Amino acid sequence: MSPLEQATEGFRTIEADSATKEKALHYLREWLTLDSYSAYRSQLEWLIQEKQWLGLLDRFYQVLPFGTGGRRGAVGVGPNRMNLWTLGASVQGHCEYLKERFPNERQLHVALAYDVRGFRDRGKKYNPHLPNPVLGLSSRDFAKHAASVYAGNGIHAHILADDSTRLLSTPELSFTIRYLKCHGGLNVSASHNPPDDNGGKFYDERGGQPVAPEDQLMSDLVDEVATIKSLAWSDALRGGKIHFLDDAPHRAYVDLCTKQSLISPPKFDEIRVVFTPLHGVGGMQAFEVLDKAGFRPIPVAEQMEPNGQFPNVTKSPNPEVPESLDRAIATAKDRNADIVLATDPDADRIGGATADGQGGFRVLTGNEICALLTHFKLSQLTAQHRLPSSPIVVTTEVTTRLVTRVARHFGAQVVNNLLVGFKFIAEVLWQLEHSGRYEDVKGAQADFILGCEESHGILAMPQIRDKDGAAAALLLAELTLDCKRLGVTVGQHLDGLYRQFGYFKNALANIVMTGIEGKQQMEKMLERLRREPPKSIGGMPTTGFEDLRDEHGRMGPLKGATDAASRNVLLFHLGDQARIALRPSGTEPKAKVYVESCCPPVAANASANEWQKTCREVDELASRLSADFQRLALGAIGLGPS
Repeated sequence: MSPLEQATEGFRTIEADSATKEKALHYLREWLTLDSYSAYRSQLEWLIQEKQWLGLLDRFYQVLPFGTGGRRGAVGVGPNRMNLWTLGASVQGHCEYLKERFPNERQLHVALAYDVRGFRDRGKKYNPHLPNPVLGLSSRDFAKHAASVYAGNGIHAHILADDSTRLLSTPELSFTIRYLKCHGGLNVSASHNPPDDNGGKFYDERGGQPVAPEDQLMSDLVDEVATIKSLAWSDALRGGKIHFLDDAPHRAYVDLCTKQSLISPPKFDEIRVVFTPLHGVGGMQAFEVLDKAGFRPIPVAEQMEPNGQFPNVTKSPNPEVPESLDRAIATAKDRNADIVLATDPDADRIGGATADGQGGFRVLTGNEICALLTHFKLSQLTAQHRLPSSPIVVTTEVTTRLVTRVARHFGAQVVNNLLVGFKFIAEVLWQLEHSGRYEDVKGAQADFILGCEESHGILAMPQIRDKDGAAAALLLAELTLDCKRLGVTVGQHLDGLYRQFGYFKNALANIVMTGIEGKQQMEKMLERLRREPPKSIGGMPTTGFEDLRDEHGRMGPLKGATDAASRNVLLFHLGDQARIALRPSGTEPKAKVYVESCCPPVAANASANEWQKTCREVDELASRLSADFQRLALGAIGLGPS
């Protein structure tokens, strides 16, 4: 029996719809017979011999979705994995898109960045004794392959030289695209995903990711790719299509970040800042910015080396995860530091923990960082008489409304209804830059104060069009220094903001559903809740429901499949006290439940005990709503909470 026949028989033992199995067999036949996939064949035949039917079905039932700006997922064999074929097809589609978008440009240019990842098969999915073309594939390997595809299509690619000791962060790539006046860009990175993942994220000439309908146009062109044009690396070099980046964009980026400073620099040993890049690239950007601004950051020695296996990181290389900061906090306690700062592997996210004045540290959430930096920047600019006449703060639908209350207190205009993803914040900036308005908000990009999202994303300046960990690190360090000069901790300052503007509790829960079956269950769950939204949650009546996919709603007609994916969000309002949002993650096999509860500002004569009681009630409400909503969501498809 041939390998394909064995797989056909094996798939019959799996509970999955026939269309899914037929699609998998179609791709499997190609990978077993076409010469272009011959390098993968020995591993593929081994998987069949081992009767890995579920794994094979998952690898072959679809082409890894392009999503709203690129592909990201587990590295491996098959069309539903990241490998040179899936990235190459993505880049080929991007080439076609660039030629359509700029039909009169004789020379097209792109900038490329890559992170520290390398595939080591930590999950032991493949036979270590057989040839494996994905084993050892690094982000640099992926990026060089992408550059060869760009060159094969006549497009100039700007990339770091092989012997470069630097790496580019996500925000530095965004800046570099604009600095070099490129027509687009690509970042090979899986951000804070597990070590065996990788991805390719594409950028437009503005330095952001394209939004609908442009992202749909690019996705369609990627789907239509039948042949990948590529040059050998040596031929691309000889042909003059590969250009190695010098230090000029990097120096300009660091200078721009440093210029975001809002207060006088620290005196010698006035403040102690501990910094970790969590084995990512942040040591080459955020650390340098902090040092140039006079903060003399203390490194977490065991986490400074760029290493895609993240060997000295607890749980996840993601500053959203408190456990990832354990070594940095230990260093901070040992050095009697005032704040811990951390960037994720591609240095676009910022996290931190602040000294509580009693020997401990308080880990900051993304929502708290958003509120703190919104207040810090607006208050400093106001005090220095530098606040623009039409200040604008931009945030997303699922980010705390405390940002809105703070911004409006200073007379700022607020955009707070954006979909999840920093590309939508970048789109607001582009609209302001080119038309002087976004919906009912009027102003120019010079009026931009801050863009922020709950997942630890901050943008402090309009010259970059993605979240930026470096300038955010500087602002958090300066906020801590300002608080220290005033004789309060950052935690005490934050509590003061809660008393002034109202206490907010934000909770995030993940409903994890993996594999083909999980994807189908997630779709059923959302559709059921869309058709039959609960009338009450946690004992509170649902006072409003909004389906952002509703073409008769505030977002209007859908602009394509990518727009539908971004707008797959359900909003549940529970009076003035709480709200819940549900959306499937665009990069991970889970649905995210965002819960926010809040209270009004505290009365001037309220005692400390009364205030603490109010805060406890807000916390308890958020917990109750989260638990009950998960029960309702899973119950909609006949499941119970795990």
